[in-house]
Amino acid sequence: MSTLRVVPLLFLAAAAVPALAAESAYPTRPIRVIVGFPPAGSADIFARLLGQKLTEAWGQTVVVDNRPGAGSTLGSEIVANSTPDGYTLMVVSASFATSAGLYQNLKYDPVKSFVPVVLIASAPNVFLAHPTVPAQTTGDLIKMAKASPGKLNMGSAGTGSITHLSGELFTSMAGIQVQQVPYKGGGPALQAVAANQIQLTFLSLSASLGQVKAGRVKALGVTSAKRSPILPDVPALAEFVPGYQATNWFAMLAPAAVPRPIIARLNKQSLEILRTPELADAIRKQGADPGGGTPESVGKFVSAEIAKWSKVIKTIGLKAN
Repeated sequence: MSTLRVVPLLFLAAAAVPALAAESAYPTRPIRVIVGFPPAGSADIFARLLGQKLTEAWGQTVVVDNRPGAGSTLGSEIVANSTPDGYTLMVVSASFATSAGLYQNLKYDPVKSFVPVVLIASAPNVFLAHPTVPAQTTGDLIKMAKASPGKLNMGSAGTGSITHLSGELFTSMAGIQVQQVPYKGGGPALQAVAANQIQLTFLSLSASLGQVKAGRVKALGVTSAKRSPILPDVPALAEFVPGYQATNWFAMLAPAAVPRPIIARLNKQSLEILRTPELADAIRKQGADPGGGTPESVGKFVSAEIAKWSKVIKTIGLKAN
């Protein structure tokens, strides 16, 4: 090999040393975690739970930065355009997948602009009815709806929300017709069912559990593939509509070009934290199950969720304003 060729190779090798050292020492300064929702929501809570434990493990502060707006797409755009060094991350919910189908002019690619780190938690929604609705099971409800198409009203937390789309997926797979009634949030939709202003709604398990236990609404089914240990006597909707599943989920993502050793370190530390009884119990108190998975498996899951909800959104002709 000539001297002319050796010198550039030595130069490249020397230049790579600081980069490798930086990756192995990561993190050496505070980490910012973007959440595309206001404080106190589920995504914010899970980001802070995991962030606090990462802070304790690494001795570097993990700061949650709430950037709500446009279905959480504003926060995603910030992260997509950030320096890919592992110091700007984000925690997303299932709305990350639904936004991919709702918004036509995103300034990032939902798949190519990010690399998944870990699935933090997943939580079922609950199919709720007012106690006076004669149906005692989802099967009964489907029969009622087929006998009187369009007679039943189904509320949601808003058009395009995961609860709205959970309902749309259910009615499509069950072959029934209902009147969709969007509300400005899950709370108003739940109150409307409890007051018998509408008959049905889909809502998060954590938000509806109190009203279910009080008997103000009844739970006909959960949207996870299997029954929830929190409501073990409530069937999964899949027991009546095979293949149905529509959970809300929360994952940590990073910009796509973050070095793989940093992603691997984030994933390894996050998995260790998620497996601790303390954090697992804290997640379950939010009506969710602890997550996990490799970056590769989480990436496949997120891509599948984007494809599923984009299909539902296209079928019903829904577009974001």
